[in-house]
Amino acid sequence: MPPAIPPPPRPPQNTGAALELLVHGVGGATPQEMLGDPRTVRVTGDATAAVYRRTEDAQGEKHPERYRDEPVAEAYCWSGLTSGNGSRALWLLLLPFMVVNLAHWMRPTAAGRTRAVRLYGVVVRLVALSLTVLLTAAACEVALDLVAWQCAGTSACSERRSWLGFLSSSQGGWWSQPGRRLALAATVPAALVGLLWYLSNQTWSAYESQSPLDATDDDACDPDGTEEAHGPGAPDSADDPESARPVPPALSRPGFWYGRRLVARLRAAHTAAGFLTVAAAVTGAAARHDRTADSPVPQMFGLVIEGALVLCAAVTVWVICRRGRSESVRDTRVDGALITYLPGSALTLLGLAVLHAGWSRPEWQSTGSLPGETAFRLLALGQGLLVVILALVARSLHRRTPEPRTTLYGLGGPSVAMLACALGGVMTGGVAQRVADWLDGPGTPGMGRGSIIEGPPVLLSWQASVIPVLLLLLLVPVLFLTVRTARRARRMGPDIEAEYAPEPPDPARTRRIARIRATAALTDSAPWIVGVVSAATLLLGAAAVAGSWTSGEVPGLATDGAAAPVESLAEAAQSTGSWLIGFGFILFVAGGRRAYRDASARRTIGILWDVGTFWPRAAHPFAPPCYAERAVPDLASRMCAWTATTRGRLIISGHSQGSVLAAAAVWQLPGAARRRVGLLTYGSPIERLYGRWFPAYFGAVPLLGLNRSVHCWRNLFRATDPIGGPVRLSTDPDPGVDRGPLKDPLAYGRTTALPLPEPILGHSDYQADPVFAKERAALLEELGTRLPRQAEGGDTLRRSQEGRTSSGRSSG
Repeated sequence: MPPAIPPPPRPPQNTGAALELLVHGVGGATPQEMLGDPRTVRVTGDATAAVYRRTEDAQGEKHPERYRDEPVAEAYCWSGLTSGNGSRALWLLLLPFMVVNLAHWMRPTAAGRTRAVRLYGVVVRLVALSLTVLLTAAACEVALDLVAWQCAGTSACSERRSWLGFLSSSQGGWWSQPGRRLALAATVPAALVGLLWYLSNQTWSAYESQSPLDATDDDACDPDGTEEAHGPGAPDSADDPESARPVPPALSRPGFWYGRRLVARLRAAHTAAGFLTVAAAVTGAAARHDRTADSPVPQMFGLVIEGALVLCAAVTVWVICRRGRSESVRDTRVDGALITYLPGSALTLLGLAVLHAGWSRPEWQSTGSLPGETAFRLLALGQGLLVVILALVARSLHRRTPEPRTTLYGLGGPSVAMLACALGGVMTGGVAQRVADWLDGPGTPGMGRGSIIEGPPVLLSWQASVIPVLLLLLLVPVLFLTVRTARRARRMGPDIEAEYAPEPPDPARTRRIARIRATAALTDSAPWIVGVVSAATLLLGAAAVAGSWTSGEVPGLATDGAAAPVESLAEAAQSTGSWLIGFGFILFVAGGRRAYRDASARRTIGILWDVGTFWPRAAHPFAPPCYAERAVPDLASRMCAWTATTRGRLIISGHSQGSVLAAAAVWQLPGAARRRVGLLTYGSPIERLYGRWFPAYFGAVPLLGLNRSVHCWRNLFRATDPIGGPVRLSTDPDPGVDRGPLKDPLAYGRTTALPLPEPILGHSDYQADPVFAKERAALLEELGTRLPRQAEGGDTLRRSQEGRTSSGRSSG
């Protein structure tokens, strides 16, 4: 008897309830704040990120009769992914890695330029690799050169530091030989590389290991089988060419938010590069000494290790260049042999280098400094050359597919990559110079007057000296923007008074509103500031390399014999730049710690950090973790579950950075689910920041495709908002996405309805505007008028939402 065939599953029933999924923005918000109720319950999720409801709404979909006038409100809280205790401020030390990772995603839009796109990615990954080498080289400079070689090898320095007594050359102990001192000191940079590997591996497991929707999830979201029959993003009628949708954009690809294979490869390569850098620093000093006639160690040992280092370095570069991201499918494979043997081989070579350096060489004495000058110069030149190549590729891509709103005519990525190199140089140089000043006591390393140690490489002093020059150059655009903003604010006065007529004019109130609006417009000038800083950094960096190479001395000594003003300016620039680097580094870490613990400070810089950590780690595996690789699958899964189980209406409501997460999650939905979703964004940087800086992913074409793929979309913005702005979809007819600018403040003066002065809200409290409730009700009504009927003849999902009040707050 053949087995009974089970009946086909019944299609999900329409419960009649609608859902509003709130997503907060910068600074985070508690579920109680978002839902406007102190009594909340967690529906799904964990302590890091979860979905909450009001306690009374916990079973809302089972009682649709209670929600005829408003939807069930849910709040997705993801602030645990980007904030926490003060120890997370240590992530700020990885800022150069985060910035260079951003450059990868700033690629201009490319149409049919596969080779150019691949070259762009390869160059960015090489710049990222150079930053890892730079960080490790700086750690070697501090531990090996300044401490173990210079200070421990100079009795005047080691006598002042009791903790260096057992390494001091004057003690004559077992550790006093230079090679053994270097071998011991090598544990510091090696431990740093190991720590970076550990953090990258742990944060991947904690933040980014969430899988996107797989095939079985797609089937659950698409009970009618539309996706399977016609492919992702297919219209309701596959035979209707008028309703055909464009090719899904990059953010809708199944593997976009799951880069496990690439991150693992990059982590192995960067870890190997760090270990190889330490091994090269140790072996280089020992092998150079062995080439002298009186060395008891055969030269062949050093030559073999150096040759193996070169070979392993070549393999590391090949791994970096060989493969980019796989986004068309969710690539769950792991290159087990590579990620095990490459860093393992580099660590083995480091161990051999340590053993080789620890070989007894009784006659070896440490004098001067280790030859790190050439390495730092080559790194600086290599980074500058890579940035120039990146600029040429980006400009070529932009000329092929120009978009008017793209920042710096496609040069945003190269400019940001240059800033990453500058940040890396400033941070590493600042640490090296501060340690050298501390070890040298009252002297000034490199100046020869009372100095007891040589100090760090000359190039680092030259790089510090150009910082005051760069700050002076920045005064020009800053003054220009200040004057232009003041003039713009004055011109706004009559328009503002006319906007609030017939209320009597108040000059002070008018000036305040105009000043805030004019200041908010400064966001649109940020690309040119970045361009000026990057160009000046490239030119001044080249001048620093040339100055150090030709003179071989720090600026204060290189100008000896010149005119008195020139010599004084050089010494002032050198000392001022050195202290600016050290002070800036300390201020940077302290400010970052405060930002993680203080909500108001976090809102100030939160948008920049949230933009940086929104993108997956595609260029640098040691960058701070990507919260979107957890948040986007969370949101997509929640929306998919609702549409699959209820086939009801759903509005995803995102504020600020939450609107970007909402859009990315909607892109990840199957077409059948997207057509049941309405998108409400407010205070959104989706075009103003993301569309301009990341045109390949949020440019005009992808945003137009997003509008066509969802059922309906509304975007609210204010002129006083420095972050949010219009979406600017330019089609005929106008799709009607943008609503604004909203009036802010709601009242100019005191009125009968609003007897107290209304605040200027700027980027916050969009729900306080009556337009918010009106537009949300319109979205719900539009969703209800076009959703298909149930399979068993139920009523259509149409319910009027006029007069509905706000269900909660989406951000603090």
